[in-house]
Parts: sequence; structure tokens; C-alpha cells
Amino acid sequence: MLFDFATLDANDRYKLLVSTIVPRPIAWVVSLDAEGRRNAAPFSFFNAFSGDPPVVCIGIGGRRPGDVKDTGNNIRMSGEFVVNLVAAENAEQMNITAIEFGADVDELTEAGLSTLPSVKVKPPRIKESPVAFECERFTTLEIGNERALVLGRVLAMHIRDDAVIDPRKCYIDTPKLDLIGRMHGRGWYTRTSDRFEMPRINEKDWTRRGG
Repeated sequence: MLFDFATLDANDRYKLLVSTIVPRPIAWVVSLDAEGRRNAAPFSFFNAFSGDPPVVCIGIGGRRPGDVKDTGNNIRMSGEFVVNLVAAENAEQMNITAIEFGADVDELTEAGLSTLPSVKVKPPRIKESPVAFECERFTTLEIGNERALVLGRVLAMHIRDDAVIDPRKCYIDTPKLDLIGRMHGRGWYTRTSDRFEMPRINEKDWTRRGG
């Protein structure tokens, strides 16, 4: 069935996108406002887009025209943020930080989370998260009155010790991180425990097979 986006309203376009682009990793972003108050919020319009330079991108929506939520405003002001990843054991706490609290509420405290200091940026990282990326804003792309794309350059990365197989070779035990992602619709998530391996095919091997 064809869905012509020119004939659909924003809500219907959103439903189609999030129902099919799955699973989506979750950026659990910690930022600071001008007074140094902490803010934490999850975003599932998120991924890595470059290895050199190392860049991640977050799509931050707003609640009203001209508003890109506290996270977007804080990053614009400070140019710094930390992206934490969400493990299955952190899911309920992450969901608490998704509540649209006022700017004066510390979501980390509400969720019973603790933090550790970052080494390159001022915002702290979430201690309970197995992975954290310390980022500085690379650029911000405004794509509408209520949405911005924030590209962040990764300055440093923290990975839980027991998930590091070989730090010299940067080998990571990805399954041990037990990360989760967003699925279709409100409230649906997925684990990353259902996996299969399919090695990439070398062109010479494909030619020999008559492909």
C-alpha cells in the first residue's frame, strides 16, 4: 500500500516511521542548564553517523513551536552533553526520565539514579548505564519549528569494565551490555538478545559461487 506523505498529517507520518524503522537505539541524554541544573531525557531518533570524526546524531522534538525541550536548549547553551545507552535493567528508570517534568525538576533524582563525573565535559554520566559517550555539539540543524537535529562529536567513551574483552584491541562483549531499543508505538521496546550471525560475502567468493 502506498502512503503519500504529502497527503498525511504529521502525526500519521510519525506513526508510519516509528512503526517500521525498528529497532531504534535510545540516547539517554544528560545535559546541564545555565544554572548547572541536571536534565536527563531519552530520545529514540538517534544513531551513530560517522566513525571519523566520531559523530552521533539525536533528533529532538518539541512540545510547542519554537521549543526543542530542555535538552535541546541546554545543548544550544552549553555545547556539551552525555549520551548514555539503556540496558534492560535500566528500562524503568529510563521511562521515569521520559516524564515531561518542569525545567526545575531533576529527572535523575526522580528516577533514583546516580551519576559519575565526566572527564571531557561538564554534564555527568549515568552510573547505572553500561555505556556513555561524552559529546560536544558539532552542529545543530533546524528542520522545523519543533524539531532539531543535534550532531555531537564523541570526545570520550565509557564502557562497563565487565563488558570489555580486550581494551587494547577495543573488543567489546556486546551481548553482555544487554541493551534495549524502541519498537513500534508508545510503550513498546525490544531486547537485543535475539541475534543471528551472517558474515559479509567477499566479492571473489561470490564470483566463485556463480552469483
